[in-house]
Amino acid sequence: MSTYAPSAGATWAARTTSPGPAVPGRDAAFFDLDNTIVRGASIFHLARGLYRRRCFTTRDIAEFATRQARFRIAGTEDLVEITCATNRALGFVRGLRQSDVVAAGEQIYDEVLQHKLWAGSVALARRHVDAGHQVWLVTAAPTELASLIARRLGLTGALGTVAEVVDDVYTGRLVGTTLHGPAKAAAIRALAARESFDLDACAAYSDSSHDLPMLQTVGHPCAVNPDRRLAEYARRHGWTVQDFRASRRAAQVTRAGIPAVAGLSAAAVSVQLARRTTR
Repeated sequence: MSTYAPSAGATWAARTTSPGPAVPGRDAAFFDLDNTIVRGASIFHLARGLYRRRCFTTRDIAEFATRQARFRIAGTEDLVEITCATNRALGFVRGLRQSDVVAAGEQIYDEVLQHKLWAGSVALARRHVDAGHQVWLVTAAPTELASLIARRLGLTGALGTVAEVVDDVYTGRLVGTTLHGPAKAAAIRALAARESFDLDACAAYSDSSHDLPMLQTVGHPCAVNPDRRLAEYARRHGWTVQDFRASRRAAQVTRAGIPAVAGLSAAAVSVQLARRTTR
């Protein structure tokens, strides 16, 4: 289940110096978060910051990383496995205060997350805002984290995975389901009905083939930093492709091997810790 959280009166901290090329669509643009707006798994960056603040232990992170690396290397995103991962993560955040996690998130954004943004993707989002479109993050990451990033970037709002909170304390239970795969498309359709968007006039951006349902929901899909399956699908269907990784490829080559597995772990932690930072 997603939340509807527009940021009233949000303004850009900085704007592009030129309007740039026209952006597609008319009503709204929907952006995936991890590897589309943020390099890597946003939840991992947040989790690492929370670890430094002693919100959980090294053993916790190691367990998540190991399980998620195995999960990602297997190449599947089975709903049962995702549900199990989510439940494990929710157990770790049970009892934490939401206000403490949100406050820490603001600091972690300043320390880490703002430096992990893909400048090209942020520029795309800014051009949509400048064109008068609503711009939403749509992500499996915790709604607290997604809303924070949307607000800092001056976007309209965010749809994210929701953890139950009672009296400012995480209960360890999930509200609805993880916002992943087809759930993203359903959330966008619900938002479009509420806001009277014409989805054929909307745009969507993602790096992952698992977001094909979301991309297929709108009239103007765009593959950003796409994985191989999405890149091939976009090529066959004539979709726009934006790849902002070229300037980083030399560094990526030198980090091949073990760091690549670490990247898988981080992305994996995204699904599990996404629950844990949803605290």
